[in-house]
Amino acid sequence: MAPNPRTGEPVLPPPAKQPVRRPTLVRKRDDTDSGTDRARTPSSPSKRLKVSFDNDIQVQVMDDWEKAPAIVREEVRRALERHARGDDSAYDRIKEIYTTKPAAEDAPSSTTLRNYTAALVSSISGLDRSCAGLVHAVLQSVWIVRDEDYVALFSRLLGNLVSAQGVYLGDVLRMLVGHLADALGRDGLSPGESPVPRSQIQKRAHAALRYLLRLIPSASGVLSSILTSLFPHSSASKRAHVDYVQNLLKVIEYAPELQADALSLITERLVKIDVQVQVDLEDLADDVGDGVVQDIPNLKSGLSQDLDDEDESEDDTDSSDEEIDPDAQRAKDITTNVEKLDCILDILFTYYEPQFTGISVRARDIALDILFSQFTTIILPTYRSRHTQFLLFHFAQTSPALVDNFVGACVHYAFDKGRPAIMRQSAAAYLASFVARGIHVPSQIVRDVFDYLGGQLTIYRAEYESSCRGPDLRRYSNYYSLLQALLYIFCFRWRDLEAGPEEQADDEDIPLSDNLEHVWIPGIKETLTQNIFSKLNPLKVCSPAIVNEFAKIANHLGIVYVFHLLETNKRLRLSQFSGPASQDLTFGIPERETALSGRKDERYQQLDEYFPFDPYHLPRSKRWVEGDYREWKGIPGLHEDGDASGSEDEEDEDSDAEEGTATDEESVD
Repeated sequence: MAPNPRTGEPVLPPPAKQPVRRPTLVRKRDDTDSGTDRARTPSSPSKRLKVSFDNDIQVQVMDDWEKAPAIVREEVRRALERHARGDDSAYDRIKEIYTTKPAAEDAPSSTTLRNYTAALVSSISGLDRSCAGLVHAVLQSVWIVRDEDYVALFSRLLGNLVSAQGVYLGDVLRMLVGHLADALGRDGLSPGESPVPRSQIQKRAHAALRYLLRLIPSASGVLSSILTSLFPHSSASKRAHVDYVQNLLKVIEYAPELQADALSLITERLVKIDVQVQVDLEDLADDVGDGVVQDIPNLKSGLSQDLDDEDESEDDTDSSDEEIDPDAQRAKDITTNVEKLDCILDILFTYYEPQFTGISVRARDIALDILFSQFTTIILPTYRSRHTQFLLFHFAQTSPALVDNFVGACVHYAFDKGRPAIMRQSAAAYLASFVARGIHVPSQIVRDVFDYLGGQLTIYRAEYESSCRGPDLRRYSNYYSLLQALLYIFCFRWRDLEAGPEEQADDEDIPLSDNLEHVWIPGIKETLTQNIFSKLNPLKVCSPAIVNEFAKIANHLGIVYVFHLLETNKRLRLSQFSGPASQDLTFGIPERETALSGRKDERYQQLDEYFPFDPYHLPRSKRWVEGDYREWKGIPGLHEDGDASGSEDEEDEDSDAEEGTATDEESVD
């Protein structure tokens, strides 16, 4: 003990503190507990206590993939981060969820798909170009046939994806258009699920496209090229073509900026089918080809019912095609293409009709501009188009102003020197065929066109006759195409070229025929006579079918007699005035006809008798042109008894012109 420094007395140390006992819930064991413990202790170490379960408790086995949405979101986020660092294990597991077929045993449940899709929406910024494999797996997954909630979630994913990652815009649009071109139907469903109708699938695809175009208006440019690339091939079924065309017209409703492109695409593919039908018909034997269109069943049922019948019949074609005759199979293919053509044209007529008959002048002008553009760029340059052009034929006759517009356009194309010669000849054929066949083309336009063509023929004749040695299609094709157009118009509309009572009384210069039955307006007879008997000898080059019909009508009406010229032309060979000999110094000397040259076919040196508005035979869409079309009517006294050339033999002795003469010596100047 240390002493106190002040008193010197020793100081005692302080007493030690006792530890404070903390309160506890454990009570002290007493004697009563020892008996209880001993009772709970098993009497033998080898015995175990029995465990009983409550039967009322529901036991559920949790699927390893059905995780909470928050856990899934975290899993997706980490998988994308690890993928960026090169670890693809978790990334590939997510891809597998979307690539597994719904009908597979290990297919993910709807809840799993919904959770992972929602997680991808939350991690959309991580789906950059390096995640293209996962994005493509998601886009190719079966989503459009699932429940409405999942379809809405997936559409939101598409919208976020193209907004945040524009590189995937084309892939997303192509996937959606693919559903318009090839609806899944029953495919892609899990066992036990009810199929989604084709119409519902296409409706969902349109809703997604509309949503994306509203988010990104500039996407319409990308969509246009995709619509073109996914248009069904010409060998695809009628159902595929009709569905795609109808869907294109539906796209126009919410994307009007695509109207011109979509309609031009339909017309372009329609013309290809149209031309292919004509080529196939010509390749077949006449007895097979002539009856193909007439043998098509009359499609009186609705379009949807007709397409349903086609779906039912497609299952039976594989076994029957092996036994069918090749020519019969070709005829069957032609019939199928004709039905495609008919259905698509009927759809287009239905689409354009309200735009031309409605009250909106703007809608009519837009539709007219589209049709005229298609005519200039697609229809007019295409040789052998047979039915597509009747869209112009019908709607151009809905008003007098439109009649005048179409006639003016054809005249412009026929005399535009900046266009190829073949296009100018085609335009002349369209002009003549429209004026001749259009019921609503007034008489005054017929006369104006005839007079204008006559004036142009006079200009050509003055330019060509000085150097002309004989008929030559290669050198004077423009002249011959206009003259043939003139003959065609005369055969159909000669009644409109006659002078009426008032015109006869007012004009003393009108020449009267011998029997006073037919009086023509001034210039008609002179135009025909001066051109027919010119050095260019057009009746040798124009289509024989048109020339022969004109000869009979002109002779019957007493306007001009040409049978003696036709007999002279029979002894002419067009090869004398064209071909390699034209480069020789002896070009003007007629080539002597030999047995070989006599057997040579001259059709390639003559104009084709193609006139684009010849009779329309498609059974379903024919109703649109029946009120606009002028059928051929024979002349009383000429065609009713079948006598083709009544007085032709009477003038045989007058046709003794020298053999080899290119023109008639009594040509009228």
